Amino acid sequence: MRPMTIRFTRRADGDVVLRCDRADGTSTWQRQQGRHAAFFALHDLTHYAVESTLDCRRGFFGLIAEGWEISDTEGKSARGPLPPETVAVEHMVGFLDVERASGAISNADAWLAHAALARIDLRCVTGRDITDAGLDAIRARRAELFGQWATLEAGGQIELSFPASFAER
Repeated sequence: MRPMTIRFTRRADGDVVLRCDRADGTSTWQRQQGRHAAFFALHDLTHYAVESTLDCRRGFFGLIAEGWEISDTEGKSARGPLPPETVAVEHMVGFLDVERASGAISNADAWLAHAALARIDLRCVTGRDITDAGLDAIRARRAELFGQWATLEAGGQIELSFPASFAER
């Protein structure tokens, strides 16, 4: 099976275009403008770091690979609510967004406690508990992606494969 190709394009006007070309030849894309562009580029790269590091097939990019449109992932479309795995991944990405904004790094126990308060089972993503080593691997992958993004010139692209494991075979 061919992987989905994900492209993040930094436009000269500061906007960011996310385009996903699925294995079946279909695609979906979204353009973020203004202050949303800066946030969502890093947020979506964080999704990729989480989903590729944990080999998660039902997160944001997994749904896109299945044929969902980007707008469907808000959980308000005819497709209905998001699967539990997708919600759990979104919480993980949110935790990482908070860490990025605050500079305060949390350990796995804090993540699990926060998730439990929100009634989110993070185990549904991987089948096991999140560990400090797993979080470190996600943060390392995210740092690589953020580094690529930071040095990308206007008109440049970051191209990724999803699932990442397919590209490595």
